[in-house]
Amino acid sequence: MTGSTGRTGSTGDTGRTGRQGPALSRRALLGAGLGAATALTVLGSGPAHAAGARPRAGGASPRRRGQAFLAAAMDAYPDHGDIRLAQSYTDQAGLFSTAFTYDNALALLAHLAVRTEDGRARATSLGDALVYAQEHDPAYDDGRLRQAYNVGPYVFFDGVPQPDGFVRADGTANVGTQFGFTGTAVGDMAWAGIALSALARRTGKRRFLAAAVRIGEWIERTGRTDEPLGGYKFGVDGANAKLPFTSTEHNTDLICLFGRLARLTGDRVWWERRARAEAFVRRMWEPSGGFFHTGTNDGVTVNRSPIPEDTQTWTHLALDSRRHSRSLDWAATELAVLDHAGRRNSTVPAGQSYEGVTFSSASLLANEDAPIAEFQPEPNRNGVWFEGTAHLALALRDRGARGDATRARRLLASLERAQDHLGTDQTVGGRALPHRSGVVSASSPLDTGFGFGYYPYRHTGATAWYLMAATRTNPLRV
Repeated sequence: MTGSTGRTGSTGDTGRTGRQGPALSRRALLGAGLGAATALTVLGSGPAHAAGARPRAGGASPRRRGQAFLAAAMDAYPDHGDIRLAQSYTDQAGLFSTAFTYDNALALLAHLAVRTEDGRARATSLGDALVYAQEHDPAYDDGRLRQAYNVGPYVFFDGVPQPDGFVRADGTANVGTQFGFTGTAVGDMAWAGIALSALARRTGKRRFLAAAVRIGEWIERTGRTDEPLGGYKFGVDGANAKLPFTSTEHNTDLICLFGRLARLTGDRVWWERRARAEAFVRRMWEPSGGFFHTGTNDGVTVNRSPIPEDTQTWTHLALDSRRHSRSLDWAATELAVLDHAGRRNSTVPAGQSYEGVTFSSASLLANEDAPIAEFQPEPNRNGVWFEGTAHLALALRDRGARGDATRARRLLASLERAQDHLGTDQTVGGRALPHRSGVVSASSPLDTGFGFGYYPYRHTGATAWYLMAATRTNPLRV
C-alpha cells in the first residue's frame, strides 16, 4: 500500500486536517516510533508484566502464535466495552490505541482463514464493530468508514487525555482525530467491504452484506471518474474534499469487492463497476518490464516511479491472469532484500538474517544518511517489508509455477523467524503479548519512497497477511 496514506498510486493524504504541518496516515508511522516511544502513556494500564499479563505461548505453532497476537490486539482494553476493533501496532510505535480500518479488515479475513470456532467468533465481532462505526459516525451517515479509530484510552503527546474506548460516551465511534486519521480512502473502504462480504458469505448474516453494499455505493458516488485513464479515484481527506489521485492498488481492491457484491446481490450493475476498475488496472501494465505502475495523479499521466510491491502481488491475486503474472517475478527479483546486522542502519540482532521484499523501487535507493522524516531514524535499504513479503508468498503459492513453492517456503520461513525473534518485549495497551507472537512490519526502518516509513513493531496487518499466506487464503479472489 503506497502513497502518503499508504494506498498505492499517489502522494495524496486522507488524513488531512485543518491544522498546520504534515497530516498523518495509516502508513505514516510517527517518528515517536524508535526514538520517542518512552513518551507514551496508556491510561488504566500497568507495567507489561504486572498481574493480568498475557500468558506465554512459546510452544505453540507459528500459526497459533499469529492468532494469539491478533486476539491480544483485539482484547487489549477489556474495560472499554464489548464492541471493539484491534489495535494496529504495538504501543512502542507511538500510535497509542490506533486501529486502522484496513488492518482490521485483514484481521477479520485472517480469523476466517484459520477456520476455528474462536476465529469465526472474532471475525463476527470485528464485522459488528465495522458496522457500528459505519452506523455511528460522529458527522456522516453515508456509508463511509474513517481511516482509523481509537480503541482505548491514552494521554496524547500534548498531555491531553483521550479517555474513551472505541465507543465514546455519546455513543459515536471514536474517530482517530489526534493523528488526523479522519479521511476515507477508497482502498481502505474496499478492504472493509471485502471483509464484510466474506463474513456475509460465511455466516449468512444480511447485516454484513448490507454494510458492504453501502461501502460500494459510497465508492461509486465518491470515486467514479470519467478522466481519460478512468477507474475510481482516491477518496476524501479529513475535510471531505475529494483527492485527485487514482491508485492501481485501490482499483485492484475494487475488482474483488464489486465482483463479490455482484454475486452476493445478483445486481448486474456491480459487474459494470468491476469492469471499470479492472480496465484502469490493466492500463497500468508495463509490458516491457512486466510490472504494474502505481497509478496517476491527474487521471491523464501514468506515474512511472516509484514502483511498489503490492501492485505486483495484489493484481495477480485479483486478476489471476497468466499474461500479467510476470509481475510476481518482477517483485521477487527487483525488490528482493536480505537484512542482517551488517547492513547499514539495520536493527536486526547479531547472528540473524531475514529475506523478503522491500516496499518499492525507491526503498532500494533511500538516503541512508538522512532520517525518513522528522524525528524518525535513518533507513536501511535492505529492510524487509514483512507485510509485502507475506502477500508475495501467498501469490507465489497461488500461481504455482515452477519454483514458486520453494520461493514461497523460504519467504514464509523468514516471516516465522521474524515472529520468533523480532519485536520482543513489546506491548499492546500496556499489557504483555503472548511470547513470540505477531510479525513486525519491517525488519529494520525502511523508507517506502512515498513519504513515510516502516519500523520493527509487531503489526496486525503483517500478521494477518502471514496467516493468509500460511493457510493459502486468497482474500482478493471473487
